[in-house]
Amino acid sequence: MVEVKMPSLELEQLSLPQLVAQMVVVRASGHIFDQQIQYPAWEPPVDILNHWVKELGVGGVIFLGGSAAELVHRCQGLQSQAPVPLLLAADIEEGVGQRFSGGVEFPPPLALAEIAKTQPELAQNYATQMGACTAREALNIGLNWVLAPVVDVNNNPANPVINVRAFGETPAIVSQLASAFIQGARTYPVLTTAKHFPGHGDTATDSHLDLPVLPHDRNRLETLEWPPFRAAIAAGVDTIMSAHLLIPALDAILPATLSYQALTEELRLNLGFQGLIVTDALVMGAIANRYGANQAPVMAVKAGADILLMPVDPPGAIQAVVEAVEAGEISRQRIEASVTRIFAAKARIFSKPSDFGLDSLSQVEDWQLSEDILRASQIVSDQACSALEIGNGINCLIVDDWLHQDYLSRNAPAVKLPVEFGFRELELIDRHIRLEQFNQRAQQPTLVQVFSRGNPFRGLAGLSQQAQAKLQQLIASDNFAGIVIYGSPYVLDSIKPNLPEDIAYVFSYGHSLLAQNLAIETLFRHP
Repeated sequence: MVEVKMPSLELEQLSLPQLVAQMVVVRASGHIFDQQIQYPAWEPPVDILNHWVKELGVGGVIFLGGSAAELVHRCQGLQSQAPVPLLLAADIEEGVGQRFSGGVEFPPPLALAEIAKTQPELAQNYATQMGACTAREALNIGLNWVLAPVVDVNNNPANPVINVRAFGETPAIVSQLASAFIQGARTYPVLTTAKHFPGHGDTATDSHLDLPVLPHDRNRLETLEWPPFRAAIAAGVDTIMSAHLLIPALDAILPATLSYQALTEELRLNLGFQGLIVTDALVMGAIANRYGANQAPVMAVKAGADILLMPVDPPGAIQAVVEAVEAGEISRQRIEASVTRIFAAKARIFSKPSDFGLDSLSQVEDWQLSEDILRASQIVSDQACSALEIGNGINCLIVDDWLHQDYLSRNAPAVKLPVEFGFRELELIDRHIRLEQFNQRAQQPTLVQVFSRGNPFRGLAGLSQQAQAKLQQLIASDNFAGIVIYGSPYVLDSIKPNLPEDIAYVFSYGHSLLAQNLAIETLFRHP
């Protein structure tokens, strides 16, 4: 790895545009080549990204996609060009493997809450190990900023964006597990992030698409939403991410990301947070669809944000904030206060040479940890699947959209393993299938595997109409052999009351290949 050191800088050495640029973190593809870019509206080609880093001097980059090896190359190249060392971040709430192939992938955090119901100390220990592994593997590939943990209390099963990303459904469990994750991660020189303040757990609207409104009063926020943030601060969390949602009890006009009352009066002064306040991505619909591309960054800085994450137009955002300072709307001291905090965070993570690298990525014991969490959090029916007696059954796979999934292929356990137990035909269902195709009853024994969880941009937390129709068809037939549900326990809760009493089922919080293998083996071999 390239050795990165934080230079000794005085704020007076930097021009106003250079200071403001340090407050901007831009989005980039983790892939090496421009033709591999998957989100061209958000991810610039290499020459533009290099210009932003080298010439504008942006403060950091957030990555999505690519392999671990590709990201090492990307991170080293960008750090070598940056006049000030970069914050290099990723949303790796479920481990490095969640975003970059080659790293360890954990089940979503809500799996730990399942374990905590009966084994709280074990769950807390797993959370600590998960945080440490995630931080170590982040360093292995060149990242130094872990955009985790989510500390929202997911007390709304219809929440389409937080859902299984939360560490639980009560403030106490979320506080314990998220704090353990932070403490584990902070054994390594990385930044951690508690998100999304003032609390995104009780929304039924995805802020990636629109602006959620929460009617909660201040007492409710103090007793339910904010205890995990207080716990995260006590655990030493480095940054707190804002939520793009409107809470009239705090600010009747502006969403929290743009609200002085939310970010400064409540988070900075009331909760006493002294670290970095970072906005959620400013390209998200809740902000981008309502406020100007360059006005929103100005409003966020006025509100108290130190870091502007993924502005729609990074150069325009820098210029707009500079002009606001020059016009007297924002003081230079306000900008310097944020950059001072940014430099302090960078000094901590760049204080020692890094000797991490790909050689220590994806260790056996880390994969074992993932497997242990998956096993301990599985929910299994009392019935066993009698699939060994089936001669030619159907393996029905239900997903949201076959064009946007990366956990299934011809060699995935969910596809291959059922063949060994007699399910030789494959049926694929997603939300693009026409409902009239389900008019006839199933004529062969059918194993159903449902992949469903709350995810950003999905727009719903439960099953699609097509999935519901297929399940109703099977329940009405005599050919329902068994079911595996991956992802959301709320989907399991919605299905269970309608299942025949003798139907075997397994629920797994994970979607990964490891999760598939464990779930299918459990279904067919469970005594």
